[in-house]
This record gives sequence, C-alpha cells and structure tokens, in this order.
Amino acid sequence: MQGDNIISSLLNACLLENGGVIDGEDCVKMHDVIRDMALWIIREFEATENKFFVKVGAQLFEEPDVKAWESAKRMSVMENKIAVLKETPNCPNVQTLFLSRNKLKAISGGFFQCMPHLSVLDLSTNYELRALPKGISELISLECLDLSRTGIEELPIELKSLTKLKLLDLSCMFNLRKIPQHLISCFSKLQIFRISAYSKDYPNEDNVLSGGNEKLIEELKGLQRLDILRIQIKSMFCLERLLSFNLFRCWTQALELVDFIESEVLNVLCLENLERLQTLHISNCKSIKEIKMEKLHSLVSSSTNYTSNFHTLSQVRIFCCDNLRDITWLILAPNLRTLSVIACGKMEEILSEGKLGEVAGVIGISDPKPFLKLETLSLQLLLKLKSIYWDALPFPCLKLIHILKCKELKKLPLDSNSAKGDQLRIEGSKGWWATVEWENKATRDVFLPSFKSPYE
Repeated sequence: MQGDNIISSLLNACLLENGGVIDGEDCVKMHDVIRDMALWIIREFEATENKFFVKVGAQLFEEPDVKAWESAKRMSVMENKIAVLKETPNCPNVQTLFLSRNKLKAISGGFFQCMPHLSVLDLSTNYELRALPKGISELISLECLDLSRTGIEELPIELKSLTKLKLLDLSCMFNLRKIPQHLISCFSKLQIFRISAYSKDYPNEDNVLSGGNEKLIEELKGLQRLDILRIQIKSMFCLERLLSFNLFRCWTQALELVDFIESEVLNVLCLENLERLQTLHISNCKSIKEIKMEKLHSLVSSSTNYTSNFHTLSQVRIFCCDNLRDITWLILAPNLRTLSVIACGKMEEILSEGKLGEVAGVIGISDPKPFLKLETLSLQLLLKLKSIYWDALPFPCLKLIHILKCKELKKLPLDSNSAKGDQLRIEGSKGWWATVEWENKATRDVFLPSFKSPYE
C-alpha cells in the first residue's frame, strides 16, 4: 500500500519514530524537534498561503476565533480543553479537522454545515461527547471518521449521507448503545471498520448491536471493499457465523470475544484461518474453563514443514475469565509481542507442561520454544498463578515484565542467559520481589538491577 511505503520511507529517514503498539496496531510518532521544525516551515508558508491552522496543546478553553481559520485547509486543535463547538463556521477549503483529546461535550447543529470538502474528521478521546449533531450529514466528502473513545450513545441515521466514507473507527466506545439497521451497509466504500462497544443495555428495536452482533455481521457481508476489520463477538453462534464467511477470514485484524456464557470449552484452532489476525482479546468469558487445541481436519502437519497459522498474532489480552486455568495454546503464536492476563481467578499456569502433547499434536514439535518475540508480559490480579513456564526461557526481545497481586508466583522463567542486553525492566511490589526464588545467585545478581517498583 502507498501509505505504508510513505511511512516506511519517513521511518528510514528518521523523520518518524517507532511509537510502539496501541490497541494492537503498530504506531509511529514524530520527535519533538522534527515536529517543531515542521510547524516552523508551516508558519513560514502560512504567511502567504494561510492553509494550516495548528494549535495543539495550547490550553484553549474555547474554539478559536472563526475568522482565524476559515481559509485553512488543515486544522488541528488537539489536546486542548475545548468543551463546546457553538459557531457555524464557513470553511469551504478545510479538508482535515483534528479535535481529539479535548473536553468536548456538545457540537452545535450548524458546526459542520459549511465544510463541503472535509475528508478527515477526528473526534476521538472526547469521553464526555454524548451525541453527534444531525448537521454531520452535510459532510458529503468525508472519508475518515474517528469516534473512538467518545461517550457517544447512538449513531444518528443522518450518517447515511456519508457515502464516501472509507474509515469508521468506533473503538472503545463504552456508552454506544445503538447503531440503526441498514446504516453500516450504506458505506459501500468502507475499507476500515473498527468497533468495540461495552454498554450492557442495547435497545432491541432497529439496532444492529442487539443480540450477539449477528445483525452487524450480516450488514458487513455486503461491504465488498472492506479490508481491515476489528470486531467484538458475543456468542459462539455469532463466532461461527463470522468464520463461515470467507471474506471475514481475510479482513479480520482484531477480534474480541466478550461475555461468552454458554461455552465451557473454546477450541482456539477455529480461529487459525483468520489470515491477518494481529490482536485477540478474550474478556468476561466466565464460563470458559479450557482453551483447547483440537485440529478441525485430519491433515497433520509434519515437523519439517509446519508453519504456524497464528504467525500474524502479536497481541493477546485475557481479562476476567474466572474459570480459565492456563493459556498453553499461546505456544502456537511464535510472533507474539504483547501478552496481558488480568483478573483470572483460577489461572494457575500461563503455559502448562501437561499440555505439551496437545501442542505436539498440532505442530509436530515436542519441545517448542515459546515467547521468542515477546516484548511485554503483564500479569495482574492472578491470585492462584504459580508458574509462567516450567523452565528458563531465552526471551531475546523481552523489555518489560509487570506483576501485580500475583502472590503465589514465586519463580520467573529466567536464568543468567535470559533477556540479554540489559534492556529488561521488571515491575512489581517490593513485597512480591522479596519472595521471588532464583535458580542461583548468578541469576539473581543479573536481574536485581532490572527491578523497579511503581507502587512504592
């Protein structure tokens, strides 16, 4: 893709930096010096053209004077404290508008009425913004709409007029209760769609979010240009519907399994055909006791030609799965970079030695080495956890181990040859650190400088 090539070129030229992984996606950032230089160039250019209006982190409590930015093409007032957008600006040239990370509570009905060429609108991380104005229907040129981390409760049916939309981000919307039926299917040019809605109260009438997201999946089936999908699945039936449609196997980049209540066993190999799966979250699946690795077909891979079907998986988060005892299946994810396990009350082992036979049955290797690409390991509120792995691991890429309230975890899978390069940071309470048992004094001496306590 052209955009990826441009970003790679900027990274190679050190004009952008690696920004780590956020929500399962690789991010980039701009160094402060480079950013200041870019803004200086813009200001010089602006003296004659006046095409850029940038007031990022300027402690603005009100929207800037309309006269100051009516002629701008690009506008950014991110990271301010603007609460209300009350004007009706006449901005015939504006193409991008960044309003993220403000304190927005309300947008007037006329704010978007005179922005006919606006193609990118970022309203993300405005947690107190509860509704969109109906006037948003005037943005007929809009291609990218980011509403992630807003408090919006319902998408207005007026969004139907945004027929050029290519990206719609509804991630981490904790109050989103309703998306009208036949709205998402109107976006025939949509290429990227992300949704994670956490409300517990979904109206049944005219709402694709009611039920287990089956209605939403049916609407997504008609979007032939969709390329990247992040979606929540709330029942085994819904998961089966998703996996039965071939295009979802190509589109799905992030998957969240939430609130499964009818299944005690999850066969993780049902996900192995999701060709581009990078992020997997399993949350509040309190009925699941075991994640199995049962092959769905009779063909068994040999040890000489096996290629993991989870080779794209880089981030896994397991949250509040009360009956789950281990997650040994992660051995099948050789490129895992981030693992977070939180509030799983019966979790005793991360990887179980007793399940190696299951792993060997899938990959044909009796003693695979896990976590060779792991960078971050976070274990929190695992009151029965006793083991991460039964032996020391090399951890060549590991940068952070974060332990919180895992009082039974006395050993770490480390020896004096693990995590070479002095890059590892171990976080936890001083009380827990004092109870850690080491293989030998040499190992203890290697990792003693790595410990930091963020709590004391």
